[in-house]
Amino acid sequence: MKWKELPRNIKVRMITSFFNRAVSSAVMPFMALFFAQELNKIWAGIFLIVTVVIGFFINLVGGYISDRFPRKKVLLTTSWLNALFFFIMTVSLFPEDNLILLFAGAYIGFIITSSLGRPAMHAIIIDSTTPENRKAVYALDYWLVNLSMAIGAALGGLLYLNHQTELFMMLTFTSTTIPVAYGIWLQDNFTDQLQKKHENVFIDLVNNYRIAFRDSAFVKVVAGSTFIFAAEFSLNSYIGIRLAETFKAVNIGNFEIVGVRMLSILNIENMMLVVCLTFIINRYTDRLNKKNALLIGLILYGIGYVTVTSANTWYILIAFNLIATMGELIYSPIRNAEQANMIPSDKRGSYSAFSNLSFSGADLVARSTIIIGAFLMPTMMSVYIGFIVMLGTVLVYTGLFGGSWVKAKMLNDGGVGASGGK
Repeated sequence: MKWKELPRNIKVRMITSFFNRAVSSAVMPFMALFFAQELNKIWAGIFLIVTVVIGFFINLVGGYISDRFPRKKVLLTTSWLNALFFFIMTVSLFPEDNLILLFAGAYIGFIITSSLGRPAMHAIIIDSTTPENRKAVYALDYWLVNLSMAIGAALGGLLYLNHQTELFMMLTFTSTTIPVAYGIWLQDNFTDQLQKKHENVFIDLVNNYRIAFRDSAFVKVVAGSTFIFAAEFSLNSYIGIRLAETFKAVNIGNFEIVGVRMLSILNIENMMLVVCLTFIINRYTDRLNKKNALLIGLILYGIGYVTVTSANTWYILIAFNLIATMGELIYSPIRNAEQANMIPSDKRGSYSAFSNLSFSGADLVARSTIIIGAFLMPTMMSVYIGFIVMLGTVLVYTGLFGGSWVKAKMLNDGGVGASGGK
């Protein structure tokens, strides 16, 4: 799909999120380091865990709000508040002794407002695409996400230590331009708003998500995605720690590659492959049956991460990390597009918010591999990762292509949303 053929909302979203993510990716990965340096590691750990929990629950509220109220208004409000909180964070860095409590309060405010607005943005994207162009849109979005994160990582590496304030000023500026762009160019054509069924808002919210929980195909895809993502997330948890402890250093000239550097090389390789190969792989998978392509992608992904989990030789790590990334490039746009096709048109915000469970759950599963890895040999950890990827593959495949929601989709006029499934 050519850029000029994309709906306006997709262009607005992709351009604004690209610049915002590029700058935020230069700052957000360092938040744990920032709070640990300003206070201490225990305080930083507890604080960041609390923000993850807050973000998860507020995200669910955001999904409900985005289905009940005009999505453009939700986005404009939360985007302006994001800019305000970034401005407060920036101001708190100017005194010689950082106003850390003011910074922490503004950071929590940012977590709340961004979590409230995220489901509305996801829902607008689904509103603005069709089942025919959705895979191409998600492939382009996936490419832009990785490119912006690569730029952000480079910016952070160059500027964070000595130009922290300037980075936050850039973040404040980009976050201020986003609601301006939304106000001028974003179109909200959503009319199928969710009606309030209970006087008590809390009961109405819970009942709204109860429908999603009862949607077995949807729950299968969310649960399966949790296990699949956990393999990738373990790269920066268990695998990273194992490499730091057991990887035998390799010398290339005067440059020594130790475990931590090997982990960085794997992450850079992943991002570079995504940036260079996304459209080539997507063009090839367009010719395949999407069921077969999904399975091929997940099998390659599983083989790659199963090997990387226990491998200790640099060329094996690089080769199988390549295989894992190729698998991800094949399965990811298909999974994203198919799950979007399965979301009911009047609950896109809520379902999108609920689907974020897969990321939170994957993060928890990946963190648990650190504990499990303390008791199991690396080869047994490979078996464990292989098992959870296989379980995730079965759940995602049966959820997406089990058949029950497909019939409902065919009955749906236009086929944009279907009752049942993710």
